[in-house]
Amino acid sequence: MTAAVFDALAGLRMTGVSGALLALSLIVLLGELPVPVDPAWGTVLISGSPLLYLALTRLFLQRNISSALLISIAMIASIAIGELFAAGEVAFIMAIGAILEDRTVERAKKGLKQLIGLAPQQGRRIAAGREEIVPIARVRRGDLIRVLPGETIPVDGDIVAGTTSVDQSVMTGESLPVDKTVGEGVFSGTINRFGAIDIRATKVGEDSSLQKLIRMVREAENNKAPMQRIVDRWASWLVPAALAIALVAYFATDDIIRAVTVLVVFCPCALALATPTSIMAAIGQATKHGVLIKSGEALENMGKVDCIAFDKTGTLTHGTLEVSDVVSFAPEWPAEELLRLAASIESRSEHPLGKAVVARAASLRLELLPVAGFRMVPGQGIGAEVDGTDVLCGNSAYLRENGIAVDDRVLSALEALRNQGKAGILVAAANQCIGMVALSDTLRQAAGDMVRRLGQMGTEVVLLTGDHARTAAHFATQAGIANVQAELLPAQKVERIRALQAQGRTVCMIGDGVNDAPALKTADVGVAMGTMGSDIAIEAADIALMGDDIGKVPYLKRLSTATIRTIKCNIALSMLINFAAIGLSIAGLLTPITGALVHNAGSVLVVLNAAFLYDRKLM
Repeated sequence: MTAAVFDALAGLRMTGVSGALLALSLIVLLGELPVPVDPAWGTVLISGSPLLYLALTRLFLQRNISSALLISIAMIASIAIGELFAAGEVAFIMAIGAILEDRTVERAKKGLKQLIGLAPQQGRRIAAGREEIVPIARVRRGDLIRVLPGETIPVDGDIVAGTTSVDQSVMTGESLPVDKTVGEGVFSGTINRFGAIDIRATKVGEDSSLQKLIRMVREAENNKAPMQRIVDRWASWLVPAALAIALVAYFATDDIIRAVTVLVVFCPCALALATPTSIMAAIGQATKHGVLIKSGEALENMGKVDCIAFDKTGTLTHGTLEVSDVVSFAPEWPAEELLRLAASIESRSEHPLGKAVVARAASLRLELLPVAGFRMVPGQGIGAEVDGTDVLCGNSAYLRENGIAVDDRVLSALEALRNQGKAGILVAAANQCIGMVALSDTLRQAAGDMVRRLGQMGTEVVLLTGDHARTAAHFATQAGIANVQAELLPAQKVERIRALQAQGRTVCMIGDGVNDAPALKTADVGVAMGTMGSDIAIEAADIALMGDDIGKVPYLKRLSTATIRTIKCNIALSMLINFAAIGLSIAGLLTPITGALVHNAGSVLVVLNAAFLYDRKLM
């Protein structure tokens, strides 16, 4: 109850009231106006009492000497000699500093809840030949689980019956569904896209892949220490030094006014404003350029980053499939007619590859042919009669099972496409393989230039992806990335990042998928793609690129460096003003009131210097 009252007094609305009362007190003071009660009492009550509560709590409960203790001593000493304005001024300035810093470190906590929401609550268990819906908590290792098309796979397991295509993007980030058949493993939290499958549970409950993903995000969130205030780090010597100088001034001059003035000007208010004002200005500038920075700690750490790890799909690439090649193996089937034939049969399919083929035909305004007798074998291919011709589209195994010869020329062409990171759909008509349609993700235009600029800044770039090694290598070569690590699950991405950190590297992770969330949390700085990225990745990250422009990553480093320089400049400026004011106070040239005004002027200079960062050109 007590803490809630003081939190309310320290809030933005009450601090505004406190500032208004302090301004009124200054008017009364300068105009020598007769008032029954000095308005500064209101400032002391509103802004000073939470400060005193914080100082005492830290001192007696946490055994911690903080800057709040020094300011409370100065405030009480000023009240004791009747200098209410000085007491209210130091309390108000510190209240403003606390609000500014709190604004810079607020972090949304919705990501973990969304991740937990992906976990299925029940599954179809097959026992004694009967199918029953049971809570996931009752599923045991070795149980037989049936998963229908469109359902989320509830546990890790191995397929014992059926074939399908599984959307594994939540785990691996792969842009394409992965074909699965008997004997292959599937992960909890992934989506069964097409055929019904029966799986034998191998990992359930807390051991499942999705629960491990949730646990890693939670642990990384808990291990992320909040940014420590500079003044609190220095408070252990600031408080004794201030008291010692004030006592020396009192005994040397026998003047209590000088001692209190020393305490007033020694208060680290300008120092407290040095960091949050600079960070707020930098965050404001970044927002203008479509970059959302969630905390001052992330901005500070970004300047220290010497290694940036990228996810591939949706980060270095656009994450959307497009038809890249149409290859004809038969002269009577030119590329355009081959595409029309493939698009006609794929128009009946729900597979993402098929949709991309249909979209390409639509963009070329190709008129589709009539389709009859459509059939599908999940994870293998489709067939139908297209304009009177029996047509098949699928992989090489599907064509062979239907009596279509797949010779070395076709296999070589498929292999060449795979080496380029592309997926190929073979097309057969009239009992022969007549060609294939290749599809591929596309590299972001800014990727190559971004990698080059980061290299010039002394920052290594690493590719960490769940995609196939050949696909990853192809795009890494295009972008100019030498260090490539592919086919990684979320836990393995975390391991790679921790290994880099163990080498003394400061690591930034940039990704867009749910599977990237643990890595984003584990890295020193996590950056998510704000438009393409999942909500969970965005919430897990410290920074979001709202326009998905990875070309702004070098800008982020320059902005962070400029911010740190501004903070250091502000700290030096505030310390210089404090030391000069201490000397003037000891000499008797400042009183508590004039000392508070000088002290306030220092705070204003720090704020103005930080404000210049907002309009600095860093792009």
